[in-house]
Amino acid sequence: MTNEPSTIDDARRIWNYHHVNHTLAPAEVIIVLGSHDTRVAERGAEVFLAGWAPLIVFSGNLGALTSEIWTRPEAEIFADVAFSRALLAERGIHPRRVIAVQKPYMERRTLATFQQAWPEVEALVTSPQIGFDDYPNADISRDDVIHIMLGDLQRLIVYAQRGWSAPQEMPAEVTAAFERLVAAGYTRRLLPPG
Repeated sequence: MTNEPSTIDDARRIWNYHHVNHTLAPAEVIIVLGSHDTRVAERGAEVFLAGWAPLIVFSGNLGALTSEIWTRPEAEIFADVAFSRALLAERGIHPRRVIAVQKPYMERRTLATFQQAWPEVEALVTSPQIGFDDYPNADISRDDVIHIMLGDLQRLIVYAQRGWSAPQEMPAEVTAAFERLVAAGYTRRLLPPG
């Protein structure tokens, strides 16, 4: 499905929108939001070993992409943030700034969730330092990445409407790219109607 140059251009446009391009700064804690992609854990370790924060928390569960491998349910980012916040509070840790580590195509959704679930904390979001063209691997195809990115883009809108995440400004060219890719059949990870 992804051989058309216009499809690749639209996918890159959405990939780039999902990136919030935060510059790392010293923080009290790093929160790694785990998933099927072990590169997220590796990025979390890189950030920790570089000395950006003295503490690292791994949070998360198994997602939809691991459902055939593992038997535990998918974790929502909001629950991961709430869990991490409670875990730290139980230990008397009340950070002002955290570094959240997530998959590249989930940076913006992660930021929106932190803004809603933990508004008093400045969340800097980072991800494995890899581009759209190099992200697919043996575990996830380019088509899968596009399907997932569109699902996450849709969730940014729907979850903000439901009060689960902070609203995010979406440029018209991103909305148009989303609509073209949905029309091209990239719908597997969209929310069901209603």
